[in-house]
Amino acid sequence: MPPTAPSPQTAAPRATGRPARLGAVPPLGAAPAPGRRRSRPCGPLSPAQAEVLRIVSDARTPVFVTVRDGGRRRYSYWRPLDSATGKGGCYVALPTAECDALHAAGRITLGDPLADPARTTYRVSAPRTPAAPLRAVGGRVRAA
Repeated sequence: MPPTAPSPQTAAPRATGRPARLGAVPPLGAAPAPGRRRSRPCGPLSPAQAEVLRIVSDARTPVFVTVRDGGRRRYSYWRPLDSATGKGGCYVALPTAECDALHAAGRITLGDPLADPARTTYRVSAPRTPAAPLRAVGGRVRAA
């Protein structure tokens, strides 16, 4: 039997900005579809998520996520050597589940990818919150 031709598609799945199937997770680092906002949960963070967010928010500690060919992700940062305790001087892995939850909630963002043959690395950062608008000061009353 001759193979049948696949049915033509009107647009490539990636061109539409939507996952290929309902409930599919878009690739890591993919921008949200136009016109859609990521939901930000208003609930409190778990202690592990709060610690991850504290580390990511510190500008002196660069945090990276490495995505391997199979899709495995590893969030990590370099812990400098502490001369008082003699500890540190090594890479430290962060809990992947908490980091993925923070990324899905929009509390951490990924920078530009750096692609190698076996992996892709992204810089992880906390999104900047816009400054509060300045209030117009009403009529001031002067003391006599």
